[in-house]
Amino acid sequence: MIERIMRENDMLEKEEIFSKVLRAGRRTYFFDVRATKADDYYITITESKKFTEEDGSFHFKKHKIYLYKEDFSAFAEILEEMTSYVLNHKGEEVISERHQKDFKKEYSSDKPEGRSSFTDIDFDDI
Repeated sequence: MIERIMRENDMLEKEEIFSKVLRAGRRTYFFDVRATKADDYYITITESKKFTEEDGSFHFKKHKIYLYKEDFSAFAEILEEMTSYVLNHKGEEVISERHQKDFKKEYSSDKPEGRSSFTDIDFDDI
C-alpha cells in the first residue's frame, strides 16, 4: 500500500516540472510543463474562469490545451501573428471595459468646465 502511494507521488512530482500562473480578472491561466510516460516534456495551458451564482456560491470552469514540442514553433509563430494583428488593428485599449458597470471614460473637450453645448434661452425672450 505505502509503495503504491509512493509510486503515485513520484508520478505526480514527475508530471509537474515547471509552472507559471497569470491572474486576469475572473480568469486564471496556468502554464505547466509536464512529462510524458517516456519522460519527454510538453506544455499544458489551462484557463480557469470563476462563475458566481446569485446566492453567492461559485464554481470554476476549466479548459485545457496540450501543446507538444513538435508544435511549439508553429504555435508561437501564429500566436505572435495573431497578437500583432489585434494590437495593430485595435490598439492596446481594452474595449470591453467600456461595457463594465463601473467604467468611467475621461473625455477631453475644448468647452469650458460647467458649460453645455446648448444655447441658454431666457424665457422672457420667447
